[in-house]
Amino acid sequence: MKKYCFGVDVGGTTIKMGLFDTDGNVLDKWEIVTRTENNGENVLPDIAEAVKNKMAEKSIAKEDVAGVGVGVPGPVDSKGIVHRCVNLGWDEFNVNEKLGALVDMPVMAGNDANVAALGEMWRGGGQGHEDLVVVTLGTGVGGGIIINGKMLTGANGSGGEIGHIHVQDGEPDTCGCGNNGCLEQYASATGIVRLAKRALAKTSQATVLNADSVTAKDVWDAVKDGDAVAIEVAEQFGKYLGEGLAAIAGVVNPEAFVIGGGVSKAGEILLSYVEKNYKPVVFHGSRDVEFTLATLGNDAGIFGAAKLILG
Repeated sequence: MKKYCFGVDVGGTTIKMGLFDTDGNVLDKWEIVTRTENNGENVLPDIAEAVKNKMAEKSIAKEDVAGVGVGVPGPVDSKGIVHRCVNLGWDEFNVNEKLGALVDMPVMAGNDANVAALGEMWRGGGQGHEDLVVVTLGTGVGGGIIINGKMLTGANGSGGEIGHIHVQDGEPDTCGCGNNGCLEQYASATGIVRLAKRALAKTSQATVLNADSVTAKDVWDAVKDGDAVAIEVAEQFGKYLGEGLAAIAGVVNPEAFVIGGGVSKAGEILLSYVEKNYKPVVFHGSRDVEFTLATLGNDAGIFGAAKLILG
């Protein structure tokens, strides 16, 4: 009977790692630096070394480890083949096979947002649901879709890229993906700042927001204080995200939307703006979906990666 597994969340700056027992309890957490030089050739060997070092430190035998789960910042298909990770300099190769050979045990890899969604379903804000969409509102908008308890990866691992749903025609600014009018351009932290600056440029109303220094946090703090311009921005944000999630619900019919990322720290007030713009336009079969906040924070990735191995 296996006793342990490892969950690994590969980021562009650091690699988060967790040692778990097979009941899903995290026994140890630590980080190593992501060495991206030379097209990220050191990333997998560094992970393998860190796993082996932890096993030696804890006197864990290889026979007692079920495997290593890994979330990576790029499209990963169901076979573990990564289809380019720009942040790491990776091209196309099979992570399961390559890291598996280095650690000499089973490896399962997935896209980091999808893996984090799996973590929230298992041990976070999505507990009790097997059909859910996790939305991460940070610098961008990430997404992970879980159907029947399994990640929706798509043909080449690009399933769940909800931040790049087209929601606005005529947008002059270009999204990081190269398109224009993506959801990410309005619902992310940078998107909220974009909306705020545009609102400030055309308003004559008194407001605490300052166009030169405004942040997403400033906007939500001002909303809570009743600032009229901030409330206008929140309404725009809620309309974009609420209607975007309604479109997603029409396809996957989730039980819950779990909202995470730095922007979600605004709390329940943020959910209220999304939900009130969602309900009037969503198909009735998805109208009673639950809106909830993610709870695992930066640990969602390691929990989800462990879940990949534990099944």
